[in-house]
Amino acid sequence: MNYGINREEALELVKKHVKSRNMLNHCLAAEAVMRALAEKVGEDPEKWGLAGLLHDLDAESHPDLDVHTRETARILGEIGVDTEIIEAVRLNNEQAHPATKRSTQFQHLLAAGETITGLIVATALVYPDRKLASVKPKSVRKRIKEKAFAAGANRDIIRECEVGGIPLEEFCDLSLVAMQGIADQLGL
Repeated sequence: MNYGINREEALELVKKHVKSRNMLNHCLAAEAVMRALAEKVGEDPEKWGLAGLLHDLDAESHPDLDVHTRETARILGEIGVDTEIIEAVRLNNEQAHPATKRSTQFQHLLAAGETITGLIVATALVYPDRKLASVKPKSVRKRIKEKAFAAGANRDIIRECEVGGIPLEEFCDLSLVAMQGIADQLGL
């Protein structure tokens, strides 16, 4: 399928706009999670992976949640990226678009999928070796219940996985395995 951008072009675009290694790793982790989620629900992993990779294109230049994703949507629109990808990316941050709420499986799972990556990374970082390989699925599920742990990982958004058709436990496990699959790229 043609989504107006391929993976290599998307990665170059992210690298042009994202300078922090941690933010780049977050985008790569979100891509891996979205590919796994797409496979789980019978959708196109390429399309969903692109959304995960591109979702925080303007996070450094526009970190204010009242505007974050607006610039990304504009940039993606100008280069002709698929409108469903743009809309999922745009609504990844509903706060900047108060008149529109996430309504599709794609939108809910992008929001949940990119949010859980921070919780999984934080879980890995409390292990002595700081490696994703050491993290067990039950550890991630346990950390979901600890509101003070990785407090920036909004549990309500993570739970949108259920609106997207994937039970929370399965979602946690699938997301962890996806990130473990690219642990070398993430340096974890």
